[in-house]
Amino acid sequence: MSSDSVNVESRTSSQDKRWTIMAALLGTNTALLLFQGIEQNRDPNSTREIALTVIAATIPFQGIYFLIYTFLLENQFTLNEVMKNKLNKASALCQFMAYISIVGIIFLWYDMSKMVGIAFTIAALLSMILVRYAMMQED
Repeated sequence: MSSDSVNVESRTSSQDKRWTIMAALLGTNTALLLFQGIEQNRDPNSTREIALTVIAATIPFQGIYFLIYTFLLENQFTLNEVMKNKLNKASALCQFMAYISIVGIIFLWYDMSKMVGIAFTIAALLSMILVRYAMMQED
């Protein structure tokens, strides 16, 4: 590798990393709703229904996150600081709501197997801590 090549990770802003995480979460949630929804129609289960409800309730927040992100990118030089702060707070709320979908995913895995549910819960918590730690900016 030449010394001129630049690591993509170093060129990516923390906001772009958040966008990638949100896109992955949206894709996962959409796939789960599709396939688990088909299974729910075939074999109704109250735990699965609660899990799918939680996941479905978070998807609009994920969509709004992308709208806010795009709006901020397109208007970053024309927005005043007050508006930027409001949009960043709304974006943070949307991210938080999106992470709640992981609770629905945990319900799905617990419904499948208690052991799988426990393993996924521990892994989800550790991975969220790892991601937040990796995204922290040094002062």
